[in-house]
Amino acid sequence: MKNKHLALVLAAIFAAACSQKTQEVSRADMAQPVKAEQAAATAQPAAIPKENNINMEAFKNPSKLTETAPATFKAKFTTTKGDFTLEVTRDWAPQGADRFYNLVKNGFFKDVAFFRVIAGFMVQFGIHGEPAVSAAWRPASIKDDPVKQSNAKGYISYAMAGPNTRTTQFFINYGNNARLDGMGFSPFGKVIEGMAVVDSIYSGYGEGAPGGMGPDQGLVQAQGNKYLKAEFPKLDYILSASVE
Repeated sequence: MKNKHLALVLAAIFAAACSQKTQEVSRADMAQPVKAEQAAATAQPAAIPKENNINMEAFKNPSKLTETAPATFKAKFTTTKGDFTLEVTRDWAPQGADRFYNLVKNGFFKDVAFFRVIAGFMVQFGIHGEPAVSAAWRPASIKDDPVKQSNAKGYISYAMAGPNTRTTQFFINYGNNARLDGMGFSPFGKVIEGMAVVDSIYSGYGEGAPGGMGPDQGLVQAQGNKYLKAEFPKLDYILSASVE
């Protein structure tokens, strides 16, 4: 039974890897793709609301957020389940570390949901709760980094839909997911404090729709937290994140 389950997971990994035009997800995704054009058509408000308390001008133009990250830095996340801290090592994945550093430093992770949580596998996050922010960043992809570290428990990597499609989605591994190493998922940091908090993030919805009962990523992109909080009230959220 265990081998059969692993085979199904691996098959889903390859199936979800094939097209950036479908959705921005991990190649480990088991959900049916949605058309990016469909999500974008309903995700273009006139302006990003100021009440989100983020770097407004920067998030209208992601190309301005290109500061080089320190060689190592810590990022503290405050969530609805408690705090955890990531330590990022730039040498592991320089381009990935730089993007993450800029997102944390400029306030991207405010009221951001852990929208895909699969017990024993990983927890995924990074779609902003305001659709206009998601729309601005969805095409702002960065190039891949060579894989230098393995996707072990507590290590963080980017979710992606194929080569050179990393944007703002991430996942933290719940176990030894070394099979992802050969697929191009390059960890850039690891949890050094609060892994028990990460483990406790609500996973009751499981895989995303339509393969599971969890959120549909196309609707998350298009409607943001309005959709998530109405349809999936038990989800946990990142309340804030800061560089230490």
